[in-house]
Amino acid sequence: MKVQPAAFLRTTLPLDFSVLENLDSGRYHSIWLPDHMVSFWPDSIWTPEFTDLATVSPSPHRHLDGMAVAAAAAVQTKNVPIATSVVDTVRRHPSLLAQSALTIDHLSKGRFILGLGSGETENTVPYGFDFSKPVGRFEESLQVIRKLWESEGPVDFDGKFFKLQHARLDTEPYQGNYPKIWIGASGPRMLKITGRYADGWWPAGAWEPQEYADKLAVIRQSAEEAGRDPMAITPAFIMTCLIGDDDELAEILKAPLVKAWILQISAPALKKFGYDHPMGENWGGYQDIDPGILTRERILDMLDKVDPEAILAVIPHGSPKQVAKQIKGFVEAGLRVPKVLDYGGMAGLKYGAISAQKVRETEDELMKLCGDIA
Repeated sequence: MKVQPAAFLRTTLPLDFSVLENLDSGRYHSIWLPDHMVSFWPDSIWTPEFTDLATVSPSPHRHLDGMAVAAAAAVQTKNVPIATSVVDTVRRHPSLLAQSALTIDHLSKGRFILGLGSGETENTVPYGFDFSKPVGRFEESLQVIRKLWESEGPVDFDGKFFKLQHARLDTEPYQGNYPKIWIGASGPRMLKITGRYADGWWPAGAWEPQEYADKLAVIRQSAEEAGRDPMAITPAFIMTCLIGDDDELAEILKAPLVKAWILQISAPALKKFGYDHPMGENWGGYQDIDPGILTRERILDMLDKVDPEAILAVIPHGSPKQVAKQIKGFVEAGLRVPKVLDYGGMAGLKYGAISAQKVRETEDELMKLCGDIA
């Protein structure tokens, strides 16, 4: 398949559907919708003291239900696929996921992609969900979804996490085709599950092109072992970037919310780039982001220790041309559907206002570089 960018539709308040006409124009491979209860940004630095974004939104956690917003977007578009990026299998029972996915697929006339992941701490633990054995629960959820979709008549299932007795889901798929399933995965077990079940893949962390290629190779080998076409699995990625000239980047990297990006990478991963993690050697990355334990004191201490060079070592950065060239390295590693995410927009209202244009320029440059890649 050719290289084609994806777009985001924010699922936080204020909700803006006015962008859908542009996103449905044919430019984008698909529209991705996050599904969160809590954001990655700590409450303790979402105040006017640290960011003027707090003067516009009182909280970074004003999230709407990703599946519900996907349904609304489905009926307001005609062409572009709509994908959840991603819904976890901890907060939603697989029978409900199976039914909701079929519903949105009918609303979109066959354009819905059910994006699934095994879950994250900040969306589950504070609400009392059982977050033990998330990978085992995830694979069993996939089995239940497929069984409900593909079985004729009542379904029985006796698993470790889910049990069905004479369960029915008689809703037929739209025009005989079930929704595609894309999976967010990075660990060895999740990558193999992706190869066995998925139609598309988002890594939850692949910081260099070679790492992306290595993870994709695991998926494709797993697909082959399962008797599936490994090349039919669409390789995607949310490419977190910092787009700007040297002076802009210097200012952007002073912003507390940008510095806080370091929370999303684990200490071992950062160590590979030659840097110690300001949260300590045992920090596990985004899976350790829990609002209940990230106190103001701990965040402020972390911000004092963040080395901007550590962030630049990991994240593609520079002008649109420079960022596009860096992303092309991932394309050469197998990436086909990138979403360019300019994290510089978190530096404040000034940078947020110009972020979308920077992303579009980067997409244009990337398409020029990748025009001959299919």
